[in-house]
Amino acid sequence: MFRTIIFANEGSPAADRALLYVEHLARLEEAEVVVVHAFQVPSRYGTTDVYDELHATFEKASWAVVDDALEELQKGGVVARGVVREAASAQAILEIADEVGASLIVLGTRGTSSAAELLLGSVSTEVLRFARCPVLAVP
Repeated sequence: MFRTIIFANEGSPAADRALLYVEHLARLEEAEVVVVHAFQVPSRYGTTDVYDELHATFEKASWAVVDDALEELQKGGVVARGVVREAASAQAILEIADEVGASLIVLGTRGTSSAAELLLGSVSTEVLRFARCPVLAVP
């Protein structure tokens, strides 16, 4: 039923809880897991001298989040790979889900949110609205 599972991991406690579901479902279904993390460097730094350094720091931190999840999944015998993308979180999750032909997206519902996300709606709400496959939102 589920061949490819997207695990949207922003490094929050909700994502840690969602990881348990991802591991269980992936083993049960013999599915591949694609761990996804998105980041954005604040645009106000785009023209500063520190932009490249900030970008590298954000990307390094993103890979650390992904690598931690990959390590846990692989310890449990799950086939998994990671993707880090510079984009808005929901946009990255949805694009990668389409690219890999995801049959399920799993994400936590209480991640780290910016003020804009609080005003415009959460990542999980946007993914639930626009995903082309089932979504499991873990509180």
